[in-house]
Amino acid sequence: MYERKAHQATFFEDATLFGGVRLDPTNRWVRMSKLIPWEAFEEQYAALFSNPREGKPAKSARMAVGALIIKKRYGFSDEDVVEEIRENPYLQYFLGFAEYTSTRPFDPSVMTWFRERITPQMLAEVNDYIIGQKKADEDEAPPSDDDDDDTGDGEGTGNRGTLILDATCVPQNIRFPTDVSLLNEGRELLEKMIDTAHAAGATNGTKPRTYRNLARRDWLRFVRDRKPGHKKIRKALRQQLSYVRRDLGYLDAILARHPEALTGKELERLAVIRVLYAQQQEMYDTSTRRVDDRIVSLHQPWVRPIVRGKTAMPVEFGAKVALSLVEGYARIEKFCWDAFNEGTTLQESVEGYKKRTGQYPERLLVDKIYRTRENLAWCKERGIRMNGPKLGRPPKDKALYQEQLQVERKEAGERNEIEGCIGVCKRRYGLDLVMTRLKHSSEVDIHASILTRNLFRRLRFFFTLIWGRVKLWFWRQEACLLQLAAG
Repeated sequence: MYERKAHQATFFEDATLFGGVRLDPTNRWVRMSKLIPWEAFEEQYAALFSNPREGKPAKSARMAVGALIIKKRYGFSDEDVVEEIRENPYLQYFLGFAEYTSTRPFDPSVMTWFRERITPQMLAEVNDYIIGQKKADEDEAPPSDDDDDDTGDGEGTGNRGTLILDATCVPQNIRFPTDVSLLNEGRELLEKMIDTAHAAGATNGTKPRTYRNLARRDWLRFVRDRKPGHKKIRKALRQQLSYVRRDLGYLDAILARHPEALTGKELERLAVIRVLYAQQQEMYDTSTRRVDDRIVSLHQPWVRPIVRGKTAMPVEFGAKVALSLVEGYARIEKFCWDAFNEGTTLQESVEGYKKRTGQYPERLLVDKIYRTRENLAWCKERGIRMNGPKLGRPPKDKALYQEQLQVERKEAGERNEIEGCIGVCKRRYGLDLVMTRLKHSSEVDIHASILTRNLFRRLRFFFTLIWGRVKLWFWRQEACLLQLAAG
């Protein structure tokens, strides 16, 4: 059951609350409550409930999204988020409470339901609203397609704005994977499944011999060697592969006679282990270290290794995200658990920019990986200037060459804004390590990080704008007083 509660309560405006003191209307949480389109989000959230008239009333969409924003802002656990809401009246106002309460608004386990019900598309729409609201505050006229011109190079093409593109990997909270450790973990899980089937009477009273003690001994001998050589690694792989192969054979025979011996969750885990065994056997036979859709976690099999080439961490394990930055606000252009070449996302990102604004960008600030001949030609046809050196030999005119170098350095510095945005999201809003374990929850968590960053940036911009107008007013008053004194 779901009851719509998007309207803002007015209980906090009562002067008798907290000894006759009203809540501060300039508080950041009070101001942010006006920036989010709660009503629009409420419509989508209510549609997720198949029968809104039956069952216990669910928490409002405002409470669900607001709780995720609070969690990403402070980096709290689910339990700490609930306690912080209970203690802070401003957070309760942000969540749309009708009155202040000192009791827990909901159980911490409900946060899991929030992440499950909310979709990444919902958060992306809220994020787009926040980005578009900034233009409305600046009283900018909406762009028109009549002024757009897809041809030409330079000024007069109707293009406007600067689009910055980059990609990053969002690491997942998994144990660092190695081939031998993954096979050992799979073997232990298979042994538990065999024990479960034997306890249920699916083995006809005779428990299969798994040689788990020998397998454990071989694993400990290998793992205690801090720097094993190539031969030792190959030997450990061969041993663990043989143990896993034997256990899989036992389970195949058991399931052929008793398909109900394992639960649905155990069957899913068994399917993952089968894929892991096939991949590891293929790499062992071919003496390679690469395989398509490589599994690096049995509990999160959708996580893939992303080769980034960084000095401190050349390979990261998680999702790869392509981001765009317009006027300081970030947007997720592509989200994928598999590695991809971000250069292939340039045209789609630019077309998305035109769809949202009605015009192509005047400039593109990107990394070298985006500067392919195909992308350069595509941008030239649409009058979009991409940063970086021009193709071909440098000009013979030294003054012109130095001018080009200065422009390149300046634009390289402007492109660093998206690098700083990614760094802030990772240091401050939880993109450095995603702690959720489910695939859908992780996607929601990543989108919530970008949304929270943009929301607080918009709040900071609004405060700067108001303070600038106040300073301008004082400056004008001071100028008038000086003129009167001089007269």
